[in-house]
Amino acid sequence: MPDDKTPQAPNLDLIQLVQRARLQHDADAVPSAIAAVYWIECEADVPTAAPTPRAGAWVIECDVANVDAVWDTVKRATRMGKLGYKSKVLTASRKGGRDSTSRVILVGTADRADSADCARVRDALEGLGLAPLRYE
Repeated sequence: MPDDKTPQAPNLDLIQLVQRARLQHDADAVPSAIAAVYWIECEADVPTAAPTPRAGAWVIECDVANVDAVWDTVKRATRMGKLGYKSKVLTASRKGGRDSTSRVILVGTADRADSADCARVRDALEGLGLAPLRYE
């Protein structure tokens, strides 16, 4: 009989099931209409580089009046594999305060040490009219 204090291995199948359900929910979610979750995410529908421990993200700042349109642009480009491996949009203000209108979209890159890929994603975002940007 195992000791009750012995840590159990995580159920990776369950974790993947929950992640797939979350992405399915997020597929049609509109940032300005969501309050129940902090982030809405999307991933590329085509193979991309897997994130490393050095993953980073381009930060796009916008306001609540424009977040839905900007997110739609980023989401489509991410799914087509034109950006990074994943993008996500904040559904509430990053600065705090219930009435704040600022929003943030993050476009993930697999490895911040891969300067060519970081530049490729930056150039693609600028080509979509999304600038100025900063990298985290």
